[in-house]
Amino acid sequence: MDSDAPLPTAEEVADRLNRHLRSWLGAWPPVGEVTVVGSARRTEPGWDGSIRPLAGVTTPDGTIISVPPDRLEAVRALGTDLEGVLDALPEALGQPGGVVGRGVYRFAVSPPPVDPIGEWVPADAPDVPAWLRPFGGDVLVVRHGAQYVAGLGIKRHDELGHEVAVATEEAWRGRGLARALVARAAAGILRAGGVPVYLHGRGNEASARVAQAAGFPDRGWFILGLPTAT
Repeated sequence: MDSDAPLPTAEEVADRLNRHLRSWLGAWPPVGEVTVVGSARRTEPGWDGSIRPLAGVTTPDGTIISVPPDRLEAVRALGTDLEGVLDALPEALGQPGGVVGRGVYRFAVSPPPVDPIGEWVPADAPDVPAWLRPFGGDVLVVRHGAQYVAGLGIKRHDELGHEVAVATEEAWRGRGLARALVARAAAGILRAGGVPVYLHGRGNEASARVAQAAGFPDRGWFILGLPTAT
Protein backbone atom coordinates (compact mmCIF):
# COMPACT_ATOMS: atom_id res chain seq x y z
CA MET A 1 0.00 0.00 0.00
CA ASP A 2 2.80 2.44 0.84
CA SER A 3 5.22 3.80 -1.76
CA ASP A 4 7.44 6.79 -2.45
CA ALA A 5 5.61 7.74 -5.65
CA PRO A 6 4.45 11.37 -5.91
CA LEU A 7 0.87 12.19 -5.04
CA PRO A 8 -1.45 12.81 -8.01
CA THR A 9 -2.55 16.31 -8.94
CA ALA A 10 -5.88 17.71 -7.78
CA GLU A 11 -7.14 17.38 -11.36
CA GLU A 12 -6.21 13.70 -11.46
CA VAL A 13 -8.00 13.05 -8.16
CA ALA A 14 -11.09 14.89 -9.39
CA ASP A 15 -11.13 12.72 -12.51
CA ARG A 16 -10.84 9.54 -10.44
CA LEU A 17 -13.66 10.67 -8.15
CA ASN A 18 -15.91 11.49 -11.10
CA ARG A 19 -15.25 8.09 -12.68
CA HIS A 20 -15.84 6.29 -9.37
CA LEU A 21 -19.15 8.05 -8.69
CA ARG A 22 -20.31 7.54 -12.28
CA SER A 23 -19.65 3.81 -11.94
CA TRP A 24 -20.94 3.41 -8.38
CA LEU A 25 -24.10 5.49 -8.76
CA GLY A 26 -24.83 5.14 -12.46
CA ALA A 27 -24.41 8.83 -13.34
CA TRP A 28 -22.33 11.81 -12.28
CA PRO A 29 -22.42 14.77 -11.87
CA PRO A 30 -25.98 15.80 -10.92
CA VAL A 31 -27.77 18.00 -13.44
CA GLY A 32 -30.36 19.54 -11.12
CA GLU A 33 -31.65 19.48 -7.58
CA VAL A 34 -32.48 15.78 -7.85
CA THR A 35 -31.29 13.36 -10.54
CA VAL A 36 -32.66 9.82 -10.19
CA VAL A 37 -30.91 6.99 -12.04
CA GLY A 38 -31.43 3.25 -12.21
CA SER A 39 -28.34 1.12 -11.70
CA ALA A 40 -27.78 -2.62 -11.56
CA ARG A 41 -25.25 -1.90 -8.80
CA ARG A 42 -28.21 -1.47 -6.44
CA THR A 43 -29.14 -5.14 -6.93
CA GLU A 44 -25.62 -6.52 -6.55
CA PRO A 45 -23.62 -7.26 -3.39
CA GLY A 46 -21.43 -4.41 -2.23
CA TRP A 47 -18.00 -4.46 -0.62
CA ASP A 48 -19.23 -6.57 2.31
CA GLY A 49 -21.68 -8.79 0.42
CA SER A 50 -24.74 -6.73 1.42
CA ILE A 51 -27.22 -5.36 -1.13
CA ARG A 52 -27.91 -1.64 -0.84
CA PRO A 53 -31.13 -0.64 -2.62
CA LEU A 54 -30.26 3.04 -2.40
CA ALA A 55 -27.08 5.00 -2.88
CA GLY A 56 -26.90 8.73 -3.21
CA VAL A 57 -24.58 11.67 -2.97
CA THR A 58 -25.79 15.21 -2.46
CA THR A 59 -23.65 18.29 -3.08
CA PRO A 60 -24.30 22.04 -3.09
CA ASP A 61 -24.89 21.68 -6.85
CA GLY A 62 -27.45 18.86 -6.70
CA THR A 63 -28.08 15.24 -5.81
CA ILE A 64 -27.77 11.89 -7.55
CA ILE A 65 -30.11 9.18 -6.23
CA SER A 66 -29.33 5.68 -7.49
CA VAL A 67 -31.98 2.95 -7.21
CA PRO A 68 -32.64 -0.50 -8.70
CA PRO A 69 -33.77 -0.28 -12.35
CA ASP A 70 -37.21 -1.71 -11.56
CA ARG A 71 -37.85 1.11 -9.08
CA LEU A 72 -36.66 3.93 -11.33
CA GLU A 73 -40.02 5.23 -12.56
CA ALA A 74 -41.63 5.01 -9.12
CA VAL A 75 -38.85 7.10 -7.61
CA ARG A 76 -38.79 9.61 -10.45
CA ALA A 77 -42.52 10.09 -9.91
CA LEU A 78 -41.77 11.45 -6.43
CA GLY A 79 -40.72 14.77 -7.94
CA THR A 80 -37.61 16.91 -7.67
CA ASP A 81 -37.86 18.42 -4.19
CA LEU A 82 -35.04 16.69 -2.31
CA GLU A 83 -36.61 16.60 1.14
CA GLY A 84 -39.93 15.39 -0.24
CA VAL A 85 -38.19 12.70 -2.27
CA LEU A 86 -36.18 11.49 0.73
CA ASP A 87 -39.31 11.28 2.87
CA ALA A 88 -41.10 9.14 0.28
CA LEU A 89 -38.13 7.05 -0.89
CA PRO A 90 -38.36 4.15 1.59
CA GLU A 91 -41.92 3.27 0.58
CA ALA A 92 -41.09 3.65 -3.13
CA LEU A 93 -38.22 1.20 -2.61
CA GLY A 94 -40.38 -1.33 -0.79
CA GLN A 95 -39.25 -0.40 2.72
CA PRO A 96 -42.23 1.44 4.25
CA GLY A 97 -41.36 2.96 7.59
CA GLY A 98 -37.69 3.21 6.70
CA VAL A 99 -35.67 6.38 7.04
CA VAL A 100 -33.03 7.59 4.60
CA GLY A 101 -29.78 8.12 6.44
CA ARG A 102 -27.63 11.13 5.64
CA GLY A 103 -23.95 11.34 6.59
CA VAL A 104 -21.05 13.59 5.72
CA TYR A 105 -19.16 12.59 2.56
CA ARG A 106 -15.50 13.62 2.36
CA PHE A 107 -12.63 12.82 0.03
CA ALA A 108 -8.93 13.66 0.19
CA VAL A 109 -6.70 15.25 -2.43
CA SER A 110 -3.54 16.02 -0.42
CA PRO A 111 -3.35 14.34 3.00
CA PRO A 112 -0.67 15.76 5.28
CA PRO A 113 2.62 13.88 5.57
CA VAL A 114 2.84 11.71 8.68
CA ASP A 115 5.44 9.44 10.20
CA PRO A 116 4.59 5.82 9.37
CA ILE A 117 2.38 4.37 12.06
CA GLY A 118 0.99 0.88 12.37
CA GLU A 119 1.52 -2.21 10.27
CA TRP A 120 -0.37 -3.54 7.25
CA VAL A 121 -1.47 -7.10 7.99
CA PRO A 122 -3.99 -9.49 6.39
CA ALA A 123 -7.51 -8.92 7.68
CA ASP A 124 -7.79 -12.61 8.52
CA ALA A 125 -4.62 -12.69 10.64
CA PRO A 126 -5.29 -14.43 13.97
CA ASP A 127 -4.79 -11.35 16.17
CA VAL A 128 -6.80 -8.88 14.07
CA PRO A 129 -9.87 -7.68 16.01
CA ALA A 130 -13.27 -8.85 14.82
CA TRP A 131 -14.46 -5.45 13.58
CA LEU A 132 -11.62 -5.27 11.01
CA ARG A 133 -12.07 -8.74 9.53
CA PRO A 134 -14.98 -7.97 7.14
CA PHE A 135 -12.88 -5.42 5.23
CA GLY A 136 -10.71 -8.12 3.65
CA GLY A 137 -7.36 -7.46 2.02
CA ASP A 138 -4.84 -5.78 4.29
CA VAL A 139 -5.78 -3.67 7.30
CA LEU A 140 -3.64 -1.17 9.20
CA VAL A 141 -3.11 -2.07 12.85
CA VAL A 142 -1.34 -0.24 15.70
CA ARG A 143 -0.09 -2.24 18.66
CA HIS A 144 1.55 -1.28 21.93
CA GLY A 145 3.68 -4.30 22.55
CA ALA A 146 1.27 -7.18 22.00
CA GLN A 147 -1.80 -5.04 22.74
CA TYR A 148 -3.99 -3.84 19.87
CA VAL A 149 -4.78 -0.11 20.27
CA ALA A 150 -6.09 1.18 16.91
CA GLY A 151 -6.87 0.03 13.40
CA LEU A 152 -8.07 1.03 9.95
CA GLY A 153 -9.87 -0.91 7.23
CA ILE A 154 -10.74 -0.06 3.64
CA LYS A 155 -14.12 -0.56 1.96
CA ARG A 156 -13.17 -1.16 -1.67
CA HIS A 157 -16.30 -0.06 -3.53
CA ASP A 158 -14.57 -0.44 -6.90
CA GLU A 159 -11.06 -0.06 -8.31
CA LEU A 160 -11.14 3.69 -7.65
CA GLY A 161 -13.37 4.47 -4.66
CA HIS A 162 -11.77 3.30 -1.40
CA GLU A 163 -13.52 4.31 1.82
CA VAL A 164 -11.46 4.29 5.01
CA ALA A 165 -12.86 3.36 8.42
CA VAL A 166 -10.86 3.87 11.62
CA ALA A 167 -11.27 3.20 15.33
CA THR A 168 -9.09 3.68 18.42
CA GLU A 169 -9.44 1.88 21.73
CA GLU A 170 -10.90 4.27 24.31
CA ALA A 171 -7.83 4.38 26.54
CA TRP A 172 -5.67 5.43 23.58
CA ARG A 173 -7.82 8.20 22.15
CA GLY A 174 -6.63 11.79 21.98
CA ARG A 175 -3.10 10.88 20.86
CA GLY A 176 -3.52 11.47 17.12
CA LEU A 177 -3.48 7.78 16.21
CA ALA A 178 -6.64 7.88 14.08
CA ARG A 179 -5.50 11.00 12.22
CA ALA A 180 -2.12 9.43 11.44
CA LEU A 181 -3.67 6.15 10.31
CA VAL A 182 -6.17 7.88 8.03
CA ALA A 183 -3.56 10.19 6.51
CA ARG A 184 -1.18 7.28 5.88
CA ALA A 185 -3.89 5.15 4.28
CA ALA A 186 -5.18 8.06 2.18
CA ALA A 187 -1.73 8.75 0.75
CA GLY A 188 -1.32 5.07 -0.08
CA ILE A 189 -4.69 4.95 -1.85
CA LEU A 190 -3.86 8.05 -3.89
CA ARG A 191 -0.45 6.70 -4.90
CA ALA A 192 -2.02 3.37 -5.88
CA GLY A 193 -4.41 5.07 -8.32
CA GLY A 194 -7.55 5.41 -6.20
CA VAL A 195 -9.42 8.15 -4.39
CA PRO A 196 -9.80 7.98 -0.58
CA VAL A 197 -13.27 8.57 0.85
CA TYR A 198 -14.26 9.19 4.49
CA LEU A 199 -17.86 9.06 5.76
CA HIS A 200 -19.21 9.93 9.19
CA GLY A 201 -22.42 10.84 10.96
CA ARG A 202 -23.45 14.48 10.93
CA GLY A 203 -23.23 14.71 14.72
CA ASN A 204 -19.96 12.82 15.14
CA GLU A 205 -17.63 15.68 16.04
CA ALA A 206 -14.74 13.40 16.97
CA SER A 207 -14.81 11.71 13.57
CA ALA A 208 -15.15 15.09 11.87
CA ARG A 209 -12.00 16.33 13.62
CA VAL A 210 -10.07 13.23 12.54
CA ALA A 211 -11.18 13.66 8.94
CA GLN A 212 -10.34 17.36 8.83
CA ALA A 213 -6.89 16.84 10.35
CA ALA A 214 -6.14 13.96 7.96
CA GLY A 215 -6.81 16.04 4.84
CA PHE A 216 -10.50 15.33 4.24
CA PRO A 217 -12.21 18.77 4.25
CA ASP A 218 -15.96 19.25 4.62
CA ARG A 219 -17.18 20.32 1.18
CA GLY A 220 -20.86 20.28 2.06
CA TRP A 221 -21.36 16.83 0.49
CA PHE A 222 -23.54 14.11 2.03
CA ILE A 223 -24.02 10.38 1.52
CA LEU A 224 -27.54 8.93 1.37
CA GLY A 225 -28.54 5.37 2.18
CA LEU A 226 -31.05 2.91 3.58
CA PRO A 227 -30.45 -0.12 5.81
CA THR A 228 -28.94 -2.99 3.88
CA ALA A 229 -30.74 -6.08 2.64
CA THR A 230 -29.23 -9.53 2.30
